[in-house]
Amino acid sequence: MYSAMLALHIGVCFTIIIVVLLQAGKGSDIGAAFGGGSSQTLFGSRGPQSFLGKMTTATAILFMLTSLFLATLSSKKKSSSVILNQPIAQDAAPKEAPAATPEAK
Repeated sequence: MYSAMLALHIGVCFTIIIVVLLQAGKGSDIGAAFGGGSSQTLFGSRGPQSFLGKMTTATAILFMLTSLFLATLSSKKKSSSVILNQPIAQDAAPKEAPAATPEAK
């Protein structure tokens, strides 16, 4: 389940990148920079949303949903450790510290 959701999430990532890069810019005239023109209309100065705009919204929502689903799956996933499966070494006697040697002057 996790692998399938991860593959879907990666596919959505590439789709949203392609859809955003295919969109045209807003326009570079000075009136668009300050909100001039018909910015008080019902749909804004650009008119109704294009197909690529709707596609961007849909893929962004799908990206967020798959991200949340992957986060919940990974938090519930039990992780195992190699260190926890190792046997504990039992020494018969603790090692003694080496004897102190007198310093020569």
